[in-house]
Amino acid sequence: MAPGGIFRFCLIVTILAQPAQSCFPRSIRSQVPVKIDPGYVITQVPLDHCGDVGLSLSSSDPHFTVNTDGTIVVAVVSMVTKIRSFQVWVKAGRGQPRRVDVQLIPDTEQLHQYTLHAQSAPWNQAHKRFKRRWSPLPFNIIENALPPFPKEVELIGSDSSVNYTVRYTIEGPGVTQPPMNVFSVVHETGMVIVHRAVDRELYPKLVFQARVTDKLTGKETDRPLDITVLVLDLNDNPPTFLGPLEFQVVEQSRPDTEVGVVTATDRDEAGTPHTQIKFSLLTENQLFNIHPQSGKITTKSGTLDREVQATIPVTVEIRDMNGAKSGLFNTAIATITLVDVNDNPPTFTETILKADVEEDKADLLVLRIPVEDRDEVNTQNWKAKFVITHGNENNDFRMDTDPTTNEGLLYVVKPLDYEKGRLVALIVSAQNEVPLVNSLTSWNTIPVELSVSDVDEGPEFSPLIKVIRVKENTPIGTILGSYMALDPETRSNTGIRYLKVSDPGSWLSVGEETGELKVTNLIDLESDLVTNAMYNITVNAVDPSSKSGMGMITLLIEDTNDNIPVPDDRVLVLCEEEGKRGSVTVMAHDPDLLPYSSPYDFQLSGESPKKWRLRDAQNISVVLEQAVDMPRGNYEVEMRIADLQDKGDVQVVNVKVCRCLGGQCVAATSSVGMGAWGTLALLLALAMLLLLCLLFVVVCNSRGEKMYIDDSSGGMLLHSNTEAPGEEVKSANLLMIPPVGGLDVIDQSAKETGLLDQNRNVSAGDMSGTTQQTMGQQQVYQSSRQDFMSNSVHHQNSFYTSGGQYRGRANYSDSLYQKQANHSLFNTWDTNKLYLDEVFLYLLCLSLTRNNHLHFLLKHSGHLAGTMLSTIYFISARMYSIQ
Repeated sequence: MAPGGIFRFCLIVTILAQPAQSCFPRSIRSQVPVKIDPGYVITQVPLDHCGDVGLSLSSSDPHFTVNTDGTIVVAVVSMVTKIRSFQVWVKAGRGQPRRVDVQLIPDTEQLHQYTLHAQSAPWNQAHKRFKRRWSPLPFNIIENALPPFPKEVELIGSDSSVNYTVRYTIEGPGVTQPPMNVFSVVHETGMVIVHRAVDRELYPKLVFQARVTDKLTGKETDRPLDITVLVLDLNDNPPTFLGPLEFQVVEQSRPDTEVGVVTATDRDEAGTPHTQIKFSLLTENQLFNIHPQSGKITTKSGTLDREVQATIPVTVEIRDMNGAKSGLFNTAIATITLVDVNDNPPTFTETILKADVEEDKADLLVLRIPVEDRDEVNTQNWKAKFVITHGNENNDFRMDTDPTTNEGLLYVVKPLDYEKGRLVALIVSAQNEVPLVNSLTSWNTIPVELSVSDVDEGPEFSPLIKVIRVKENTPIGTILGSYMALDPETRSNTGIRYLKVSDPGSWLSVGEETGELKVTNLIDLESDLVTNAMYNITVNAVDPSSKSGMGMITLLIEDTNDNIPVPDDRVLVLCEEEGKRGSVTVMAHDPDLLPYSSPYDFQLSGESPKKWRLRDAQNISVVLEQAVDMPRGNYEVEMRIADLQDKGDVQVVNVKVCRCLGGQCVAATSSVGMGAWGTLALLLALAMLLLLCLLFVVVCNSRGEKMYIDDSSGGMLLHSNTEAPGEEVKSANLLMIPPVGGLDVIDQSAKETGLLDQNRNVSAGDMSGTTQQTMGQQQVYQSSRQDFMSNSVHHQNSFYTSGGQYRGRANYSDSLYQKQANHSLFNTWDTNKLYLDEVFLYLLCLSLTRNNHLHFLLKHSGHLAGTMLSTIYFISARMYSIQ
């Protein structure tokens, strides 16, 4: 080979071999603090120009470690008090390792402060020691370190080893506690040895205890010391995603609209490049962006269209080391769903629609109008709403929407007339339930042509309802006009006949051929057939082909003053009032309407002003009151009542002046004096009292004789040969007397003195005295409880016939003053009196036979007297009311 060729070959080889050496600098200088702790990043060997060839890096100084991205990190706490040098070896594939010289220069100011502090430190003063110290300071190991094991880590030592032969031991986490058997110590030298790798994510720091003892005596020569081993992080964990990667964004959103945030985490040590995550999108598109640090996804343009693509997948990458190529990474697919908006109006499938419809048809579906909408189905953006924008001024049509097919439904709601128009043109607009979001887009419309077909129709009245004003009482035979119908095809009334369908009062006649309207009966506004002054007549028109049409005549009746006001009631009741003259309200009515009715004018006439006067006249009423004192009785009052037009006449009102109870006149009146009947009642009561006293004396002398009360005896006392009260006296039903008046007092007193024993039965002797018969409950005192309760408790609500028979309940105000009740009063009282006399006599005699004469009379004299006085008052009051 020529010398020139050899030279060129060597030059090429040199150039080709150069990249592995020249892709990084030969030396690096970095200024660092005097004391640098583990994890401190010194600098980074730039490897960006070394290509994708796999590189391995290592440090010549174990106090420093080099990551795969070229970052130089402090592994063991170190002091830099002067320029400190070490080498980083870089090896590309199987090539020769290349050296990078690293020089650490201490910070000048910190070095000065450190020197001053060291000179004044106590341990630099001769012969002074304040406490024993161990060495070294906390040291580090690298997580997941590669074999071979075991490896020497650090030498620990106690200054007691100067005076003793010592032995070192360690215990605690990493030794005797989990993780077990990671560290051991050389007993003689204190060298700590690591036996296996440790995962920092599980054990970021291990603290175990070191002890030093005299090898001969076994005694501790120094205090125990806690040794802290920091596990330095390696970038051995890729970042991972957190949460679901599903997002939503509204279509047509503006650029930079937030879609969502991707979150991620990294198990490596926080605050280091190992956990600095960078986010990026691997999908090539022009739709979305992602922030590299926060992970927030935003829209890139405003062209997102759900109708083009409803769901968009994007690939997201998360890479640590702040996105460096040497960083660990993960990828995942994020799904972005576009939310629909109403950006597409409904569109018609045809350009024009046509249909046929018969005249005279109503509520008929004429046409179905199909539309298409690209928006999401069954949403408000998709559901169509149809509007007739032209041709429906008379509201003859209606548009609905089929909820299933979204079609428009065109209905005829009013009958169409062929004679008025054979073709109907409509414009229909298809809209949505919500407005369009794009202001540049408008709703679509379509023309609709409806052809009306002819149908032979019946006659038609014009107008359909004919209103005729007429005064009431219009003379019979008056012609009010005519009501005629026309054939809609010929517009002629030839051959049409007219028939009345409805005329409740037969007020009009309709000419069969002419439709002439004539009054045939009295037209009365006040008739029950009139409503709101209107009376309706229905007429039917029939053509020669028997087709018919209906019409209506409404008579609007005008009022005339054909009625006068009259009183509502011809008979009025005027109730007497204590200390003043009574009054009553007279009310009138007039069926006429204004101005022929109220307010009314009331005037007394004839002889009425001498006894009566009017006051407080109102619209339809006036108060009639007594002008002088008048006895009770019936009076006729003459009064002229006139309407607003002074049309009226004299009316006679019957006024009944009486004593009232409950707003009604009583049946009879009472005099002021007591009268003969009242005096007679008092005399009778006194006579009865004397007779009762005599009976007490006579009966009580027969103390050995028994008595009983029997219905069949008519209230008489029957004698018995029994000497003393027998078993019949023990009947519990003998004296079931209701607590009326003073009877309850007597009954109670008798019980207290032992006169009554309700556990005994009463037996009565035979009327001839030869036989005895045991009396039951009904024999001893049959019906005494029912009759006595009826007479004493309900005497005010019941009445009896002259024979004393009960006839049922009657109103209190009526029965109190009825003459029939007055005539039956004495019979009723006689019946009650018999029961009272029998009870009193029996009780009194029974008491006296028991040797309690004086005790009974003294104890019950007040009750007896009260009872008698009550009896006298009752009879007197009844006689007084009768009179």
